[in-house]
Amino acid sequence: MRKVVMLLLCFSFVSVWAQTQKVISSDWTSFNQTIDIQSSVKKKFKVIASVKVETNEPLAWAGVWARVDTKNEEDGFFDNMGDRPVKAKEWQSYTVEGTIDQNSKSLSFGGLCLFNGKFYFDKFVVLIENDKGVFEPLTILNSSFETPVKNGDIPKWSFGTTKDKIVKVKEYKVTSDKSSADGNYALLIEGTGIKAKQDGRIGNVEGASPKIADMISMLEDLKDRVERTVKNMSPYEIDYLHDAEANRIGALIMHLAAAEKYYQVFTFENRGFNEEEKKKWNTALNLEQGGRDEFKGHSVQYYLDIYNEVRATTIAELKKRDDNWFVEVQKSYDWTNQYCWFHVMEHQSSHLGQILFLKKRIPPEPKPLILEKEIKN
Repeated sequence: MRKVVMLLLCFSFVSVWAQTQKVISSDWTSFNQTIDIQSSVKKKFKVIASVKVETNEPLAWAGVWARVDTKNEEDGFFDNMGDRPVKAKEWQSYTVEGTIDQNSKSLSFGGLCLFNGKFYFDKFVVLIENDKGVFEPLTILNSSFETPVKNGDIPKWSFGTTKDKIVKVKEYKVTSDKSSADGNYALLIEGTGIKAKQDGRIGNVEGASPKIADMISMLEDLKDRVERTVKNMSPYEIDYLHDAEANRIGALIMHLAAAEKYYQVFTFENRGFNEEEKKKWNTALNLEQGGRDEFKGHSVQYYLDIYNEVRATTIAELKKRDDNWFVEVQKSYDWTNQYCWFHVMEHQSSHLGQILFLKKRIPPEPKPLILEKEIKN
């Protein structure tokens, strides 16, 4: 078993650095090694590493992670220590334990960190159970990071969660550091400039009455999900048209902004769009062919800036109202103001699902055709 694993391990590292690297914006980052691994029976494995964290941010943490990918693409073992986050300022050893079996194809492992702070990693060890139930070590390349980081790259390791998709995150600086747990160097990943938001909370918005605070927090949660889904998409992806009746993702973001703008004037001013507002927003509100023709050729940030500007007005105006205003009825629809803003919220959720559907069906961007020789008439 060990000989087979070691041979596959050596094979798995070939051409990792030949993969295309993508730079994104995120509030977390990770690094990995991936090994091909097979077993005719179920076997246990352990991934062990030394980690320490220096941060003043309550939400910041680090972890060791491992994932087993399967031959039939079903979900395999996964653990990223999300239920036991590393926050200790002193070096400690942490272990992730899992299993592989006859359906296992590969084992990926590494470290991850979230939000702002300094996150240190050192001395990775992978152990796999042999036929006698004894854990034996696998060879890990640059396991203690003694080959220093160069130009932000970690020798023999890949950024992201798979060797095939190398993803760097611009909010994180990656260097070598001499405060090591083993040898001369440790890996240091430093996150800066990240605005951490508390997930999993409804209400408690400063300056807002209780029910309005609930609505603001739900609206913001859904907008954050939309933004996380699209913010690293390329202009090609934002403009991709799935079919002749579909909408581009950029147009859908504009549609969310337009619908929210409509409910601003409807609930805050008791009216519909005036002529000037119709010229500005109706194409995005109605979409169809007009939206397909107009909303293209922009970066994703162009659309997100408009969406965020509309949302800032929504929050400012909602904070001027109280819970009594929420139960007032808009007579033209016979809807309460609260129901109107609930509709804005569920409208976001509906189109987020549409955006996710479209995003998964975007084919790779075609590579430009390069002619080897100049063609002469």
